[in-house]
Amino acid sequence: MTIRVYFEEDSPVQLWGLTPRQRLVKSLAPLSNVILADDATSPGSGSDQPGTDILVLRADYIYDQRVLNGLLDSQTGQLALTDPSDDSVVAVRACADQWPPNTRPSLANGPLSALKRLAPPAVASSEQSKLRKFDTPWVARVSASARRRLENALFSAAYKGVTDLVTKWAWPLPARAVTRLCVRWGLRPNHVTSLSYVLAILAGVLFGYGEFGAGLLAGWIMTFLDTVDGKLARVTLTSSRFGNVFDHALDLVHPPLWYIAWGVGLAAGTADVTMLLWLTVIGYVGGRLCEGGFKFAAPFSMFTWRPFDSVNRLVTARRNPNMILLTLAWWAGLPYIGLVLVTLWTLLSTLVLAVRLAQGLLARAKGEPPRAWLYSDDPRAGRHPLMVRWFTFPAIRSGG
Repeated sequence: MTIRVYFEEDSPVQLWGLTPRQRLVKSLAPLSNVILADDATSPGSGSDQPGTDILVLRADYIYDQRVLNGLLDSQTGQLALTDPSDDSVVAVRACADQWPPNTRPSLANGPLSALKRLAPPAVASSEQSKLRKFDTPWVARVSASARRRLENALFSAAYKGVTDLVTKWAWPLPARAVTRLCVRWGLRPNHVTSLSYVLAILAGVLFGYGEFGAGLLAGWIMTFLDTVDGKLARVTLTSSRFGNVFDHALDLVHPPLWYIAWGVGLAAGTADVTMLLWLTVIGYVGGRLCEGGFKFAAPFSMFTWRPFDSVNRLVTARRNPNMILLTLAWWAGLPYIGLVLVTLWTLLSTLVLAVRLAQGLLARAKGEPPRAWLYSDDPRAGRHPLMVRWFTFPAIRSGG
C-alpha cells in the first residue's frame, strides 16, 4: 500500500546535526511505498488516490524507528498516535478518502473521532519481536531546553542492550564525546571504520613482531572506534548497506587474525603455539556457528533468550573480553599465558554456546520454542531486577 506522508509543525533544534524534520525525511525517503508530499502541494481529492493512506506527522517530534515502522505497517490500519506525556495527538494515519477533499491533510482536519488512539508501545507492538534489547517505544517533542538530554537519550538508544562488558560500561561516555566531535567535524561512519581497518592491521603487525604493548594500544583504540562508527551511523541516520558490510566484515575477520599474529610474535621467541592457535581458531569459528545456528531455534539472538545468556554475552569469548585477558597477561610479563587463557576461554565459551544451541533446538522440537526474556514479557515485572537495570533502557521522554 502506498502511504502519502505530510509534515506539520517544525523545530529548528538540531539533534546530532539534524532537525526533527530532517530526521524524518532521512528515515522515510528511502522507502518505496512512501511518498513525501511537498508542503506546498495540495493532495487533491481523496477519491482520486485509490489504495492510498495518508499519514500526518508532527515534525517537531522525534520518533522511535519502531514506532515509524508501526505507523507504516500495512497491518496497522487507521489510528491516531499520542504522546504519553500529555496525550496529545502527534500522528494520524487514515485512508485518503477520510480526509476533506482538495485540502491539505493536517491533524486538525483528520478523522480523529473515527480513529483509535494508541500510545507508542501499542503502535510498535508488531516490531518488538525483532529487538535485541528491551526498551519502551517512544516519541519525544524536541525543544532547545531538552536538546542535550534528547541527544544523550538517542545515543543511549543506539546501543544494543546485550553486548560485551567493555562496550557496555567502559566506552559509552568517551564514545559519546568522540561521536559529538565527529558530527561537528563532518566525519562519516565509513571514515571512522576506515581508520579502524588501519589500526586493526597495525595491531596485527605489531603482535607479529612481538611488540605486544604497542599492538594492544592500537587494538584498544580500534575497538573503541568500532563502537564510535556504529553509534555515529545510528544517531545521524547515515547507515548504509555498504557501511554495514564494511564494518561487520572487519568485526568478523580480525579477532582470529590477531590471535594468530600474537602466536607468531611468541614463536619468534621460540615458544611452540601451533596447537593453541588451532584450538583458538576452531573455538572461535565454532562459537560463531553456534550463534548463527540459534536462528533455527528462534528468530532472535541467543543472548536474549534468558538472563543467563545476556550475562554470558558480557564475557563470552569475543574480541573485547579476550583483549582483557591478553592485556592483563602482557602487563604481568606473561604474553604466552595470555594466549593460553584466550584459548581456554574460547573453548569454554563455545562449549556453553553449543549446549545452549542444543537446548534451544530441543525446546523447539518439543513444540516449546524459546522466547526472549527481553521481549516476551515485561522484564520489569520479573524476578531479575539487577538484570533489568543492566540490559534495559528508560523510555525517551518529551522535552518541555
